[in-house]
Amino acid sequence: MVLNKRHHLNCLQDFYIVFLGTHSVSREGAVETHLNILSTVKQSSHHEAKESIVYSYTKSFNAFAAKLSEDEANKLSAMNEVLSVFLNQYRKLHTTRSWDFIGLPLTAKRKLKLESDTIVALLDTGITPEFHSFHSFKDDGFGPPPVKWRGTCDKYVNFSGCNNKIIGAKYFKLDGRSDPSDILSPIDVGGGHGTHTASTAAGNLVPNASLFGLAKGTARGAVPSARLAIYKVCWKQDGCADMDILAAFEAAIHDGVNVISVSLGGENANYLQDTLAIGAFHAMRKGIITVASAGNDGPTMATVVNNAPWIVTVAASGIDRDFHSTIELGNRKNVSGLGISTFSPKQKQYPLVNGVDAARDASSKENAKFCLEDSLEPKKVKGKIVYCRFKTWSTEAVVKAIGGIGTIVEYDQFLDVAEIFMAPATFVNKSTGQIITNYIQTTRSPSAVIDKSHEVKIPAPFVASFSSRGPNPGSQHVLKPDVTAPGISILASYTLRTSITGLEGDTQFSEFTLMSGTSMSCPHVSGVAAYVKSFHPDWSPAAIRSAIITTAKPMSQKFNKEAEFAFGAGQVNPTRAVNPGLVYDMDDFAYIQFLCHEGYNGSTLSVLIGSPINCTSLLPGIGHDAINYPSMQLSVKSNTETTIGVFRRRVTNVGPGPTIYNSTIKSPKGVEITVKPTSLIFSHTLQKRSFKVSVKAKSMSSMQIVSGSLIWRSPRYIVRSPIVIYSP
Repeated sequence: MVLNKRHHLNCLQDFYIVFLGTHSVSREGAVETHLNILSTVKQSSHHEAKESIVYSYTKSFNAFAAKLSEDEANKLSAMNEVLSVFLNQYRKLHTTRSWDFIGLPLTAKRKLKLESDTIVALLDTGITPEFHSFHSFKDDGFGPPPVKWRGTCDKYVNFSGCNNKIIGAKYFKLDGRSDPSDILSPIDVGGGHGTHTASTAAGNLVPNASLFGLAKGTARGAVPSARLAIYKVCWKQDGCADMDILAAFEAAIHDGVNVISVSLGGENANYLQDTLAIGAFHAMRKGIITVASAGNDGPTMATVVNNAPWIVTVAASGIDRDFHSTIELGNRKNVSGLGISTFSPKQKQYPLVNGVDAARDASSKENAKFCLEDSLEPKKVKGKIVYCRFKTWSTEAVVKAIGGIGTIVEYDQFLDVAEIFMAPATFVNKSTGQIITNYIQTTRSPSAVIDKSHEVKIPAPFVASFSSRGPNPGSQHVLKPDVTAPGISILASYTLRTSITGLEGDTQFSEFTLMSGTSMSCPHVSGVAAYVKSFHPDWSPAAIRSAIITTAKPMSQKFNKEAEFAFGAGQVNPTRAVNPGLVYDMDDFAYIQFLCHEGYNGSTLSVLIGSPINCTSLLPGIGHDAINYPSMQLSVKSNTETTIGVFRRRVTNVGPGPTIYNSTIKSPKGVEITVKPTSLIFSHTLQKRSFKVSVKAKSMSSMQIVSGSLIWRSPRYIVRSPIVIYSP
């Protein structure tokens, strides 16, 4: 999800998605079945049913999307042939330096032939194909698309077409509603979001990329030789509809992609009513890994989304770079502000005025303090820099519209994201704001100038304040997010169809821009998943996820008080993920066992596997959490003196053999952690070994989090699993 303070979520009330059982007939036969069922409910002809149905899902699952009344939806739910019916909703959209920062330099080892056969799918706002990040010149090493590719790229309005880099492009807009601000094609008109995520995951190497000189360097994705498949499901006006997302998943699975990257999400904690979770499960069954953004609702606890255990859920963190602007006051004192101002001043000083002193009239003074629209007198602002208190975003747009030269905004809260401004502007904290206010009040003709922003080095990594936190609202047994990756001020390709702020009157257009959000961290991990896949094309999605989690660089609770609920296992470490030593593998049956253990009704699981399951007849999932997950999480009951959790795990040796792994346990205060056996002996590659982790924890205060870990260590590898104990 991209961090967008100006975005609002729209919900659609009259489209439903209807899931049926497994079908063994042709697409035409499945569509006919859909029409028959709908005709029965509507008590109408096939013609009226055809008018109602907007899409039939027939490749990976048997379902249809249709326009229904609530009464018709209820009647469908009662039919024996129907497994599930739920309302279509709209989801919200949730790099030159970042790859070097997380340890994937240009010189990193690669298997170019296998990387070139790897296909990364993006479900997003589309793409800008003409940019350098997506060219496929012969000397870039791009041959024809991989033989396994079954997708297409049709001709669309304002879309220059596919090439050997972008090998497929489709759009889905099933509600038929017109969106005058967008174009019915895979072209990216929605604020450059899809272009940015695509180039972050798998963009070509582009030297000397920058935003008007800022963040200058070589822009690239994790896997520059990989192919891209684009599925536009998000629209500028309406957002991202469930039925479009599901259609895109079905298409991507059929087309033969290897990785699906999804930088959007909703808030449904029920895995069987979440289209992204359902689509990702079907992808997993075909060997396709899905990586998704954790959400931008932090630092509030239990806000993490896309939290199904078969999805890799990615938090956002900062790299060691920020953007500041120097404010030169007329008394020769310099102070610093935060934000991205690309403008170089045209003169040494400009008159400086406090917004409250530029009020339109006496009744406007309170609003003028915040420089709100219609509160300032244009004559008092024209040609000046205006000092304002923060109340709404885009204050600089208000000042510019009435002739102001620039804006200094006092912002009381902590800022870890550098806002891009449409006119000279910067944010200052309260103490700096007081210095500026005192200067204005004690000077007859105060003046100032805001210099163009510059880069500064800062301590990193740290979890972004906006990044959604755990615990997982979908299951108290699965730690989410899984890992964190760079998501603050990431430079990547953009679009020339929208200004870099998207604000009316902004004249800044650039092929590259800086964006922040878990939308930006997600494609980093999607790219890493593709990177690992290029070395191990036969690995399952669970094995790739395990490699990413167990090799992540641990982060400190000292700087991130929510600990693993903020950063998961830590910061993704691409080159180590290629050689994890051991993996925690799983298949689709293991997830079904887990869902039965979680209390899901066997009949509802049919949306995942096509037919009802009798949970009581299954072998029960083993251990406290009944899942072979790389991390472990124990919820401690506050009214119980001691809580005990037993976690049973099985690892596969993906390194050479023979070898021995010895365990190291880190137990937090008040918690006892043991593992049996304490050593794992492998005679050969792909051999499996099981072990048991016992966690004994005393009662804790509400929302307390303590962190432990289990490390399996061999002469060549370190395999780390976080262990989280918390009280809800």
